[in-house]
Amino acid sequence: MTTNHRARRWALSGAGLTLALSLTACGGNVGGGSDSDEEFPGGDPITMLVGQDPGGSTDLIARAAADGLSDELGVPVTVENRPGANGALAAQQLAGEDPDGHTLMVYNGSLAYITPLAVGEGEAPDIADFDIVTGLSLDDYVLVTAPGSGFSSVEDLAAAGRPITFGTTGVGTGSQLSQELLFAQADIDATAVPFDGGSPTLTAVLGGQVDVGSVQLGEAIEQIESGGLTPIVTFAEERPSYLPDTPTAVEAGYDVPVQQSRAVFAPQGVPDDVMQTLRDGFEAAFETEAYQQLNEDNLLTPLEVDGEEIRERWTENLDNYRAVVEEYGIDLGGDA
Repeated sequence: MTTNHRARRWALSGAGLTLALSLTACGGNVGGGSDSDEEFPGGDPITMLVGQDPGGSTDLIARAAADGLSDELGVPVTVENRPGANGALAAQQLAGEDPDGHTLMVYNGSLAYITPLAVGEGEAPDIADFDIVTGLSLDDYVLVTAPGSGFSSVEDLAAAGRPITFGTTGVGTGSQLSQELLFAQADIDATAVPFDGGSPTLTAVLGGQVDVGSVQLGEAIEQIESGGLTPIVTFAEERPSYLPDTPTAVEAGYDVPVQQSRAVFAPQGVPDDVMQTLRDGFEAAFETEAYQQLNEDNLLTPLEVDGEEIRERWTENLDNYRAVVEEYGIDLGGDA
């Protein structure tokens, strides 16, 4: 059974949520080769902000989309990394830019509907303050353990006879929330151990520093295929085609479908004609072989829907996540 995203969308999750306040920049994707007689308004370059470090999934997606957009619009598109607070620093910068279409951001869904549950009221950005150009993609989470742990199912974890430690990709992330929800529903005594991203979380699982960890499937698949990691459940809505023998948490009896999603945001007030030019440019970029290969290589599911659909889904996600976090008494801020 392959992944099907017709079902409800309340459980799109986030990765890379660190509440650190670091600030770095990294450029790329400069130059365009469109043969079109029309250039992007003003012919000036576009800056695409990324609220995560270079080299991660969000950064790779941004650079692939920037390449295609540059070729289509005939202007340079430069990717700049502004990591911190799961993208909140980049979002703050974006909100202060002119709404002329020349500054965009690849916005992680977790910033819209998980960060607000992990910080004080009003501290997280509000998606109502931005225009949304287009959706980008989804990717799934998988709960993994080291082969020598003795765990291969949720039932094994419940029968451990001791508290379980679980690694997360950061405080307040979808990695944390997926496991908090699973263990709460399974009545498993478990303690979160936050790390700064997927790579150190995987290292901790492999080294036995934690019993299990929830990471993006694209980051774990190589180790899974080589036998270096044992997948327990995925947090997808249905079994991904690239991991057909691993049950979903839903199949195991727990209502925990969690996925990461991303979209392209702009400052509020972009003129309609400029917005349409951007949307047309991204649609063309999505059709390129290079961009489609990126999705395939990183096990990403296209979510190339219009901005208003993203807004509706993410708003619903926030409402539903808030309710479920309150139901199970989960504190995403924790004491880490």
